[in-house]
Amino acid sequence: MTHAHPLDGVDLRPRVQRALDDHLTSQREVLADLGAPVLPLVDAVADLLAGGKRLRAAFLYWGWRALGGPDDDAAVRAASSMEIFQAAALLHDDVMDNSDLRRGRATAHRAFSSWHRDQGWSGDPEGFGHAGAILAGNLCLGWTDQLFATSGLPTAALERARPEFDRMRTQLMGGQFLDVLEGARGWGGLTYEERIAQCRTVIRYKSARYSVQQPLLIGALAAGGRGGDIEALATFGDHLGEAFQLRDDVLGVFGDPGQTGKPAGDDLREGKHTVLIAHVLEHADPAGAELIAASLGDPDLDDATVAECRGVLVRSSAVARTEEMISTAARGALGALERVEDLTDEGRAALVDLVAICTDRLT
Repeated sequence: MTHAHPLDGVDLRPRVQRALDDHLTSQREVLADLGAPVLPLVDAVADLLAGGKRLRAAFLYWGWRALGGPDDDAAVRAASSMEIFQAAALLHDDVMDNSDLRRGRATAHRAFSSWHRDQGWSGDPEGFGHAGAILAGNLCLGWTDQLFATSGLPTAALERARPEFDRMRTQLMGGQFLDVLEGARGWGGLTYEERIAQCRTVIRYKSARYSVQQPLLIGALAAGGRGGDIEALATFGDHLGEAFQLRDDVLGVFGDPGQTGKPAGDDLREGKHTVLIAHVLEHADPAGAELIAASLGDPDLDDATVAECRGVLVRSSAVARTEEMISTAARGALGALERVEDLTDEGRAALVDLVAICTDRLT
């Protein structure tokens, strides 16, 4: 099932792209003083910003519009800052996960490594690649702040939204570290319930809040939202953010590489400890659980073994249990939205559509 994207009715996706392109053009001029060799840093960011669903921009924009903010270029620029923030997270995340592909193309650190290798430069190509991707991500962090602060939103609106904006940036970094930490600690000695709880905590702070809740609240607070409406929107964002990441976890094993831009079963190769994996280790038969445990974190996992793992995930009810969690979270989000009193009709419709988009099996 496909859905009309809430960005399309107001032509927001091309408007966001123009805002991003304008910003990158200005930053190329800033870096021009250093000479052409540094421009690949901007190219790495531009490659990431040339695609994507623009969900984070959509949530900030519709948080703003849903509480009465006007449709203007300032709102679009503010929304675009969320895309640059995501680019920072992706650049750094791909280094930490040692990923090869992002949206069907070589990840930035791999591209930088290949450039080093092709030029025959001295030193370690992988180290050079990691350094380049980290620095490109750091640029994005600075640009996020710059684009938001200079978006043109009224000063009072920026001041209302700024605390949530700062909270988002700090909590994402904490969430990324929490993900790395829990991966290093492993699940030894944890009960099934503790594993699920741990996964949900990582989901909340590594993905759910910065992907859904916090962009939405930034827009809503900027528009003057307060009190019970903000609390209800926060609950909406928490539920939908979890559903969104759970869907992403399912797609990380079952998704079509043509749509996800990553090899089939890549989450298994990366050894991600997801809710899906917690369910399968608890409910699979011994042989199935052993296969999953042996496959998790194996970078050389072949497609045939990925297919076997998929079979175990389905037969064990791990997929069905995860799908039920997604459905429950989506219902929780829609219920919370009903409690928001001061919503424009257009904003409410867009947020309902975004629930479907974030949880659709084909997105």
